Amino acid sequence: MKNIINVLIADDHAILRSGLKMLLHSAGGIQVAGEAGTGREAVESFKRLSPDIVVLDISLPDMGGLEAAREIKKLDPAAKILVLTMHNNANYVREFVQIGVAGYIVKKSADSELINAIRAIGRGDMFIDPSLTKALLMEAPARGRNPLSHREEEVLRLLVKGYLGKEVAARLEISVKTVETYRARIAEKLGISGRAELLQYAIKNGLFSAEPE
Repeated sequence: MKNIINVLIADDHAILRSGLKMLLHSAGGIQVAGEAGTGREAVESFKRLSPDIVVLDISLPDMGGLEAAREIKKLDPAAKILVLTMHNNANYVREFVQIGVAGYIVKKSADSELINAIRAIGRGDMFIDPSLTKALLMEAPARGRNPLSHREEEVLRLLVKGYLGKEVAARLEISVKTVETYRARIAEKLGISGRAELLQYAIKNGLFSAEPE
């Protein structure tokens, strides 16, 4: 039996929610489990419905999208959140990536990227709107030659896509302790450890693709 991805849509515009529901239902394999019009409703709906993915707007009444995302991640650190917003701004991406969202796309790309993003996130990947990877790339400082080994690159690629240490270990057939050693080496070599900064580095050095695999 084909797996269905259950999605919660949180946006304060009812017409947009309706349009997104039609788009997702037409795709096949994706089901809208519920809707929310405010940040607080998004959090409460997440508690009640336990969706596979939350499609979350940034600008929500009573509790902004960033705060709502933090609350959802507190409830379930493994929650998959896809930020859908009109803000084409690399600063927003960094803030949301730091708290562990699985994806970020702009509304003007929804008709072409939303389904790809949901399917990628459903597979366990991370998805950043291609237009935003360009913005992150432009802001990333030049670091000269890539100092990472091939194995360190493999570990970094999986980490910035959102995989946990034990998942990286399983995919690369190494121990969790070894993954942590590689993580420490990467941070030391690059002089950075935050997920957003690591994502910038990965994009700049061709280690992260915004396109689904």
